[in-house]
Amino acid sequence: MKKMDGKLVAQTLKDHVKKDVQSLKKQGIHPSLCVVLAGDDPASKVYVKRKMMACDEVGIHSKLLKFPKDVPQEELIQTLESLNQDPLVHGILVQLPLPGHLDQKTVLSYLSPKKDVDVLTTKNVGALWSSSANIQPCTPKGIITMLEHYKIPLEGRHVVVLGRSLIVGRPMVQLLLEKNATVTICHSKTTNLKEHTKRAEVVVVACGKHHLLKAQDFKKGAVVIDVGMHRISKEGKTVLEGDVCPEGLENVLSYFSPVPGGVGPMTISSLLHNTVQLARH
Repeated sequence: MKKMDGKLVAQTLKDHVKKDVQSLKKQGIHPSLCVVLAGDDPASKVYVKRKMMACDEVGIHSKLLKFPKDVPQEELIQTLESLNQDPLVHGILVQLPLPGHLDQKTVLSYLSPKKDVDVLTTKNVGALWSSSANIQPCTPKGIITMLEHYKIPLEGRHVVVLGRSLIVGRPMVQLLLEKNATVTICHSKTTNLKEHTKRAEVVVVACGKHHLLKAQDFKKGAVVIDVGMHRISKEGKTVLEGDVCPEGLENVLSYFSPVPGGVGPMTISSLLHNTVQLARH
């Protein structure tokens, strides 16, 4: 089994982004990303910090707007409307999940599609499904880039996607269809779930359940992409683990993207690429 090195592939993409940023700056365009963070979710804080550091690494200007967990919805909406009108901001990222009292769908409806860096607005989702989007959602885009880097064929192959979230599962299906894969999407209500994963040649696991799947749940020679990320306390330390238990996988799979070091870095590098694309457009 070969482990897919997301850090390595992400660095290659970041090197290209850095050159694009330098080229745009020579034209007087300074790519800029604004991250809107509401609440004090520990995982969200870590993700945002990594995104800001990655922006600095490639020369993208980044700004963080932090709000308390009890921020009024109207205040968040007014902030988005202001950012929509700011010509110096090219990309806007609303870090999810939002605090429980906020209506995610309503808040995102006030985000300009022209600055929607993770393809969450209704207009951009429609463009994605009609294969006319300027950019693609960060995590699914990163997964496709990683599969292409390792020359893993998708055309005609049976791919199972576990999870139907707006940010990973559903757009993942569309990107796979564009690669001519045959796609099955599974979710929490799917019966006999593991019968589906055992038949698949490629499995993308984004179900949000710690170690839901194990080696015996996959077909011999399958490719498995683990999108899950769980902070687990072990021996007094906090470690990151995924939706797939890694034990015994080396005897079953041909390729596996581990947690950490797999999809995570690819998501961030795709975010940088999308920001540059929005600045260019």
